[in-house]
Amino acid sequence: MNDFTHLPYRPCVGVMLVNAAGQVFVGQRIDQRENSGGHEGDFWQMPQGGVDDGEDLRAAVWRELAEETGVREDQGVILAQTRDELLYDLPEELIGKLWKGKYRGQRQHWFLIRFTGHDEDIDLEAHDPAEFCDWKWVNPETLPDLIVPFKKRVYRSVLEEFKALI
Repeated sequence: MNDFTHLPYRPCVGVMLVNAAGQVFVGQRIDQRENSGGHEGDFWQMPQGGVDDGEDLRAAVWRELAEETGVREDQGVILAQTRDELLYDLPEELIGKLWKGKYRGQRQHWFLIRFTGHDEDIDLEAHDPAEFCDWKWVNPETLPDLIVPFKKRVYRSVLEEFKALI
């Protein structure tokens, strides 16, 4: 067993995009098999991605959301941001494979965004390369059951913090 505790966490933002019915957007990653930490299953996740050096968190949120879903700033309203960063560690088998081996996991600021657009506005190919191959709206309480096991704790925390606003 290797010691990866010296590696930092990758700065990241995540988006809980909710529609008018209170359902949450999830996408199925194209590279799901390589990024599941060896877990087999049908995994879905909310949009998330890295924050560039010096980038404002809100700018990163809108950039990532547009890249992964095609949703633009004029198609949503930020309702909340998590009070604290949420951290997760990668499974050992993924450390060294993801993010050029520079990080042991991610530290994430999550944002709750109300989607004001239409389903037709969602475009998984808005950015090349695409990250998701499919998407759907789901009931919020199902989120922890849809994500890879090593991110379940983060999803439960995000859901708990945002549930009253969904």
